[in-house]
Amino acid sequence: MFHKNLKPFPNDFFWGASTSAYQVEGAWNEDGKGLSVMDMGKHPEDVTDFKVTSDHYHNYKEDIALFAEMGFKAYRFSIAWTRIIPNGTGEINPKGIEFYNNLINELIKYKIEPIVTMYHFDLPYELQKKGGWGNRETVEAFANYSKVLFENFGDRVKYWLTINEQNMMILHGSALGLVSNDSANPMKDLYQSNHHMLLAQAKAMKLCHEMFPNAKIGPAPNISTVYPASSKPEDITASQNWNAIRNWLYLDMAVYGRYNNIAWSYLEEKNALPDISEGDMEILASGKPDFIAFNYYSTATVEASIIGEKAGNSVGDQQIVIGDEGVYKGASNPNLQKTEFGWEIDPIGFRNTLRDIYERYALPLIVTENGLGAFDKIEEDGTIKDDYRIDFIRKHLEQAQLAITDGVKLFGYCPWSAIDLVSTHQGCSKRYGFIYVNREEFDLKDLKRIRKNSFFWYKKLIATNGNEM
Repeated sequence: MFHKNLKPFPNDFFWGASTSAYQVEGAWNEDGKGLSVMDMGKHPEDVTDFKVTSDHYHNYKEDIALFAEMGFKAYRFSIAWTRIIPNGTGEINPKGIEFYNNLINELIKYKIEPIVTMYHFDLPYELQKKGGWGNRETVEAFANYSKVLFENFGDRVKYWLTINEQNMMILHGSALGLVSNDSANPMKDLYQSNHHMLLAQAKAMKLCHEMFPNAKIGPAPNISTVYPASSKPEDITASQNWNAIRNWLYLDMAVYGRYNNIAWSYLEEKNALPDISEGDMEILASGKPDFIAFNYYSTATVEASIIGEKAGNSVGDQQIVIGDEGVYKGASNPNLQKTEFGWEIDPIGFRNTLRDIYERYALPLIVTENGLGAFDKIEEDGTIKDDYRIDFIRKHLEQAQLAITDGVKLFGYCPWSAIDLVSTHQGCSKRYGFIYVNREEFDLKDLKRIRKNSFFWYKKLIATNGNEM
């Protein structure tokens, strides 16, 4: 620990929480919204998936009133590209503009700062049919979409996030529909898509600064400290490899406008280097973030992988760490407890991650996801006793305060999630919210909002600016 006296959270700290459009809004085909890749994914045919979710679209006023009751200073949400421009390019949907105007105005009414994610996994399906992020035209489509967002909401939205968890989309491209089954070189295709996303991000950041010089914009990857499984030098090399491939590739480009050298040499070795057009590196260098947003759930642990030896997997990371022969292989961390979903719990790793990012980039940080998924149940007295969630968040916030005392400039904490929503992989039974939504996997019930124990705990914590955890 080494600190005798902890520094307090800043007086203007953004206490809040997060959601994403396709996981919370519902109304998937209402008011002119187009289809996204998430709408077209392989989900059950019932009303359980991303079609209704928590029906925030029709209940946003009630939900925001509950956020205000908790004392939120900020709310991080995403805008669905297909509500704004249904086909990804072309005609703008006035009903989509109206919905987000209403949502933003409702937040401002309660003095809650809107923090807007421009893209959270849900690419317009019409663009996907044309090659998705693998098609360079999607870069311009995103730049145009970002311009529409700035034009319509930039007078009130001061904080923008570009692309949520770009690194998870690339590292787990098959799970999120980024890989074509008929690709001759799927890894190269993934990193070509990655290059296009980086270009799109840089263009959006530059445009934001040109249109609204006082606005702030930054990337939003998922970042986790990577531990070596032992003090063996080869394990440390493996951890540096995975750190570069998993974390620094994305932030080095966002902040410095250059490819990370370890990640680049890895792609070169794998015959997966992206094709870079003339002028690309100038575009990438022109995107200057004002801050770094990041999602954190756990750390990763890896060990050396020997050529010819099958690389192992680990469930310590947010997703399974898939080993790569001769580069790294996933390992379990015996020092950490696991959630009921097998994710390792590492609050101290949260402090380590905050320190790593700030020491490397010296930009202000905001946490845009951190939380515990669990099978919450309504008790006979109508309460939801999610004390395990309180314990999880408290331990992470204690480490965040230590990081602040270490000198890290942390200006906000928006855990996942503000309200129960549909988990990307486990449906609605895996709950993260401070607010319970009364529905089951195959039964919508009444969608009633119920305050969990964590709701009241977080309310008190915000009211005391983190002094009473």
